[in-house]
Amino acid sequence: MEARVDKWLWAVRVFKTRSIATDACKLGRVTIGGMNVKPSRTVKVGDVIEVRKPPITLTLRVIGITNNRVGAKLVPNYVENLTSPDQYELLEMARISGFVRRQKGMGRPTKKEGREMKQFTDEAFFGFDDFDFVDDDTDTDEYDYEND
Repeated sequence: MEARVDKWLWAVRVFKTRSIATDACKLGRVTIGGMNVKPSRTVKVGDVIEVRKPPITLTLRVIGITNNRVGAKLVPNYVENLTSPDQYELLEMARISGFVRRQKGMGRPTKKEGREMKQFTDEAFFGFDDFDFVDDDTDTDEYDYEND
């Protein structure tokens, strides 16, 4: 039995959707035997597939073929994970440093950035909330603007 590489990667839960798996193949992030593959390339039992999902490269051996998405508990029946431990260390380091090196303006603001924005806007509009444009002592209908 054979299956398309994009469909198989989706079925064994390497990618969340089949279209993401297809795009990864088109962008050259999926290789079999060191060669980039098209999404329509068929996989056979025994193939070793490398998938670059930055910051790591997953190395997977095909144990079984399926065209239908399987539950997470059944994935080990279809794929053997050959990814080296140093790749997982890279992933952990990226998770830890991801919060520190997040580019300004990307994603949701942190609590600190939210406080800074609130302080900035409060200072920018300082006094305008309390500013009274009309003097309470005078009635606006009787106020003489010419003699002011």
